[in-house]
Amino acid sequence: MKFDKLAQLIQFLREDLSIPADSISLALRQGEDAPHLLPTILWQYGLVTIEQLDRIFDWLETTRT
Repeated sequence: MKFDKLAQLIQFLREDLSIPADSISLALRQGEDAPHLLPTILWQYGLVTIEQLDRIFDWLETTRT
């Protein structure tokens, strides 16, 4: 995942889904070598609901560059 896209995703997570920065940081550390897995890691750790995960995937789909 490109840095710009990752930054946009993090902004979406914080602003639209109100995911705490600590949760995002934890998921980023766990997926350090694979930032494209951030949504899945958030869900695996119980930091987002399945509905939020769905919204994340929808957002990723609509913001493809």
